[in-house]
Order: sequence, then C-alpha cells, then structure tokens
Amino acid sequence: MKGQRIKAAWRGQADCSGCAIRDLALFADLMEQDFNLIHLPIEEEVLPAGRVIYNAGDPGRALFTVRSGLVKLVQYLADGTQRIVRLLRAGDTVGLEAILSQPYAHTAVVLHPALVCKIPREVVERLSVETPRLHHQLMQRWSEAVNRADRWLTALSTGSARARVARLLLLLAEAAEVGENSAAPPECALFSREDIGAMLGVTTETASRTIAEFRRQGVISENRSNLFACDMEALRAIAGE
Repeated sequence: MKGQRIKAAWRGQADCSGCAIRDLALFADLMEQDFNLIHLPIEEEVLPAGRVIYNAGDPGRALFTVRSGLVKLVQYLADGTQRIVRLLRAGDTVGLEAILSQPYAHTAVVLHPALVCKIPREVVERLSVETPRLHHQLMQRWSEAVNRADRWLTALSTGSARARVARLLLLLAEAAEVGENSAAPPECALFSREDIGAMLGVTTETASRTIAEFRRQGVISENRSNLFACDMEALRAIAGE
C-alpha cells in the first residue's frame, strides 16, 4: 500500500532507503506519530515529460510534491499563446490552491520526467488542524511560492535576451546534481526553444539564436544529447549585463 511505503520511508526501513520523503518540504517536520493521522493513500507517480498533472480551472483535490524532475506552471493568454510562470523542482509543492478548496490557477506540466507524490487535500487539512508542524510548513510553502514568483519576474522577465537566457541556465545548473565528480562543471538539461521563449518572454527564434551563440562562445558545451556543461562564471557575467 502506498501509505505504508510512506510510513516505512519515514522509519528508514531498508526497502525504502532510496526514498526522499525525509527531505520533502511539506512533510519535513512531521513526527512518526503524525503519519497515524493519514487515512487516505499518498500516491507516488512516475510521470513522463509532457504529462499534464492538472489543468487550470480543475477542482483542487490534491497537492503534489515534486521529488525529482522538473515541472512547469503554464498560464494561457487570451491570444492562445502560453507563458511559463514558474519552474518546480525537487522539494517544491504545487497545487496549494487546493488547501483553500479553490480551482487550480495554472496548468502543471511535466517538463523533465518526474516523480511526484499526490497528497489528497483531506490529508493535508487534517494534519494542518491536528499538528502545528504541518501548518507551519504550509505557511512556509505559501511564502516561498510568493517569493519565488517575485524572483522569477525579476530575473527572467527583465533585461536583454542574453541576460535572461543566462539566468535561466544558471537556475537550471544550480538545481542539477553535479554527480560524484565535484570538479566537473555543472550540467543542465535544456528543453524546447519554444518553452524557453515562453519562460523568458522572448520569441522562439531569439531563444534558439541565443543558445547557439552561447555554444559558439563556449559558454555552454553539449556533453550528450541536450545535456550541457555550463561555464558558471561566464553565465554570471552575462546575467549581470
């Protein structure tokens, strides 16, 4: 049962040694006895790139914690174009509107293959009432979501196209795991140029041209298909233009 695996992960049992539940933002402060309040299953879902987690306007019935991968929040404009308003990575919680019984404000789409935990709204409501530890985490999640939206607007929606692309690459590289070789340059996996344009408020052509320019200049170099090593110092210099 999913719920039993969650409890097992919290206890650190051997068969769940690879589970990251202890590091999840929403449940980080919970004690073992708090999990006795969970009577509905918390489902683990492995989702491929392109999978829609929920659509804007859908009833908010669950929260989702991203355990790995990358998820984009999309807002569709009146002319049919899309704007990506935020990226969510490991440890982030999405769908907080559900706590207020509100419909989802954006469409959540998997950008890189992701592992997510689907947490029924009723579970969070009960825990929030009966343990102050989760209530504190919820308030922290709200605050971080607002702060991140502000930073996103400032960093990725202002300045030249070169500076915006550099800031996005820095964000992706800093979020990625370097791996066992700590001396290796940070890597980031890119996605479609259309998505990059939608994130940065530039055209697809501008995004493609800027990425190509960075490759010619050695600011990024492709290690394997769509996975780039990043010259962080050069990117920071461009980001500050």
